[in-house]
Amino acid sequence: MQIVPASSNADSPVVKAQNTIYLWTIALVAAMGGLLFGYDWVVIGGARQFYEAYFQLTSEQLIGWANSCALVGCFAGSFLAGYAGERFGRKRVLLISAILFAVSSGLTGWCYSFSAFVFWRIAGGTAIGLSSNISPLYIAEISPASIRGRLVSLNQFAIVVGILLAQITNWLIARPVPDHISSRLFVQTWNVQYGWRWMFCAVVVPAVVFTFTSLLIPESPRWLMAKGRDNLAYDVLRRIGGAPYALSEASNIKRTLQLEKGIEASWKELWLPGIRKIVLIGMALAVLQQWTGINILFNYAAEIYRSAGYGANDIFLNIVITGAINLIFTVVAMMIVDRIGRRPMMLFGCAGIGLSHVLSGVAYRAGWHGSAVLVLTLSAIACYALTLAPVTWVLISEIFPNRLRSQAVSVAVGALWVASFALTYSFPLINRVFGSSGTFWGYGAICLLGALFIFFFVPETKGRTLEEIEFRTLSVD
Repeated sequence: MQIVPASSNADSPVVKAQNTIYLWTIALVAAMGGLLFGYDWVVIGGARQFYEAYFQLTSEQLIGWANSCALVGCFAGSFLAGYAGERFGRKRVLLISAILFAVSSGLTGWCYSFSAFVFWRIAGGTAIGLSSNISPLYIAEISPASIRGRLVSLNQFAIVVGILLAQITNWLIARPVPDHISSRLFVQTWNVQYGWRWMFCAVVVPAVVFTFTSLLIPESPRWLMAKGRDNLAYDVLRRIGGAPYALSEASNIKRTLQLEKGIEASWKELWLPGIRKIVLIGMALAVLQQWTGINILFNYAAEIYRSAGYGANDIFLNIVITGAINLIFTVVAMMIVDRIGRRPMMLFGCAGIGLSHVLSGVAYRAGWHGSAVLVLTLSAIACYALTLAPVTWVLISEIFPNRLRSQAVSVAVGALWVASFALTYSFPLINRVFGSSGTFWGYGAICLLGALFIFFFVPETKGRTLEEIEFRTLSVD
C-alpha cells in the first residue's frame, strides 16, 4: 500500500503550527496516561517474588495468572475505550482512566486476599486499556503532520519513564535479603509483608496529578468537528497553531467529514474490503510488538537474571539498568522518527531484536551466564525502545480513517492485550518445556518473520496529515 498526499485533492497549502509550547503541554498531560501505564505494567516485575510468597503461590498456573490477570482488564478497557472515546470524547476517557489508576493502585497494595489482589489488578488493567487507546489517539488528533511522530512517541517516552520509575521504586523499597534465606524466614521479611504493597501504592501520587491536569486540556478538535461543534474545534486549533493553521486544518478535517457525510460509524464497517486490510495490519503490528518477547524481560526480569547467575540484590540493580537503557533509546527514537520514517525503523527493530534473542539463546545453551546475558538483554531492549516500542503506537494512531479511528484503535489495541496475555501467561510453561535457550530462539524467529510482514504490508506514513493518510486508505481496495 502506498500513501499519496491528499493535497492532490486540496487547495489549501500546509501551514505550520505556531504555539508549540501549548501543543507540547497538552500532549504531555495526555501522555501521563502512558506514564501510569508503564509504571503499573512493570511494577509487578519487582513485587512478584514478594506477593507470591505472601499469597503462597506455588503452581505455574497461579503464578502466570497473578502476573497476567491485569491483561483481562487491559483487553476490556481497550474495547470500552472505543465506544466511550467516540461517544463521550477523548478527554473524558482520559479523566476516567486517571481516577481508576489512583483507586486500583492503592487498593491493590493493601489487599489481604489473593482474590482481592486479582480483582484490583484487573481494575488497574482496565485503566491501562483505556489510556493505552486514548492517549496516543488524542495526541495524534491534536498534532501537526510534521511533528506527529515525535508527539505520539511522547506517549511511549512517558511509558518508558513510568517503567523506569517503577524499577527505581522497587529497587529503593526492597530491602536486602540474604541469597540463601529459607522460605520460612523469607515470608517473614519486611519485603513480603509490606514492601510489595508500597511498590503498588507509589503510583497513586502521579495518578492524582493526572486526574487534575486532565481537566485542563481541550477536547480533540477532530472529535469536536465530527460532533458538529465546529466553533469549539476551531478555537482549539487556533490555540495550537494560530488562525492560519486553524483555517487550514479545519478545512482539511471538514473535507474528510463531508466525504463521510451520512455514513454512521459502525464496528461492522471495520471488516469491509479496504478498511479490513488496514485493520488487520494494525492488529498484526500490535501482536508483533508483544511477541518480540520484550515484555518478558520486564515482567519476568528477576527470574531471567536469576537463571543467568545473578544474586537477589544484583537483580534489582540490573532491572534499573534495563530501564535506563530503555529510556535513553526512547529519547533517540523521538528525535529520529519524523526524519527516518516508520518502515525503516520497524525493519531495523525486528532484525536487531531477533538477532539479540538468537544470541541470548546461544549464550544460555553454551552456559555463558552473567554479563553475556545482561549485555544481550540490554541490546534487545535498546533495539525495541528505538523502534517497535514507539513506532507501533505511532502507526496504530495514524493508519485508520478518522471516522472509524476510535473503534479501529480499540480493535488493534485489544489484539495487543490478547497477545500480551498469551505471552505473559505462557512464559513459565514455555520456559519449563523448552528452556531459556529454546524460548529466546522462538522469540527471535517471530521477530524475523515480523520483518518480512513489515516489508510487504506496512505503509510509510511519515509527513502525511491524518486526512492525507485517510484519503489514500479509502481510495485503495
